[in-house]
Amino acid sequence: MANDAMPPAQQRRGPAEPLPASEAPFDAIGLARHLLRSVRSGALATIDAADGTPFASLVTLATDSDGTPLMLLSRLSAHTRNLDKDPRASLLFSVGGKGDPLAHPRLTVTGRAARSEEPRIRERFLARHPKAKLYADFPDFGFFTLAPAAGHLNGGFAKAATLTSAELLLDLTGAEALVAGERGAVEHMNADHADALALYAAGAGEPGTGWRLTGLDPEGLDLMAGERTARVLYPEPVRDMGSLRKSLVAMAAAARAGSGTDAPPPHPEA
Repeated sequence: MANDAMPPAQQRRGPAEPLPASEAPFDAIGLARHLLRSVRSGALATIDAADGTPFASLVTLATDSDGTPLMLLSRLSAHTRNLDKDPRASLLFSVGGKGDPLAHPRLTVTGRAARSEEPRIRERFLARHPKAKLYADFPDFGFFTLAPAAGHLNGGFAKAATLTSAELLLDLTGAEALVAGERGAVEHMNADHADALALYAAGAGEPGTGWRLTGLDPEGLDLMAGERTARVLYPEPVRDMGSLRKSLVAMAAAARAGSGTDAPPPHPEA
């Protein structure tokens, strides 16, 4: 009996295809960007320089202002030698958690890796991994970016989607001043507004103290306390320092009202 003549229940089904992020019945773009910004280590898959075998290793991760994944790699490592021969690679971002590991969201980003000596890349990576300052300047270490070509998101059981590079990354057009002023704003917030940072983290579901701002971008803030991370989104995207100040003041006021604290509002400096 031909397959198309069988009753529907008996017809052989092909593999399920994930939906494009724009058609997914959940916020696939938001979840993917959250994983990019909040996961600090993941699996790097490269192509073995000797025989082409897939080779997976563990690396630490950060992101550039637009969300481009960043890595600090040693040329003595096998994955670096692989990338020098073939820059094609993929990164797995997974938060993990209690229970079945497959029930938690994860994101695979494919693309091409390239070395970078851009000072901003160094600053953003070391802000996310301050202990790496001990070896970042060793001659055999270098910073790499992974220019995303596509993403595959698994948000848990029965939640999958594919993403384009444009859906993974932020468009920084018009936000040049914000990017340029990021480091000064980060330093000011960490020096003078630790109370506000704790309120922001608590509002994102990460209570506690000791939070520091490691980076900011047009969509939100990246916070860290020890090994914990928190991604805090603004009420709406910002493109300049003036909009950032207004947004942070409003967020702090809303958080204080909800928590009953009297912390002064922040005024990030450019």
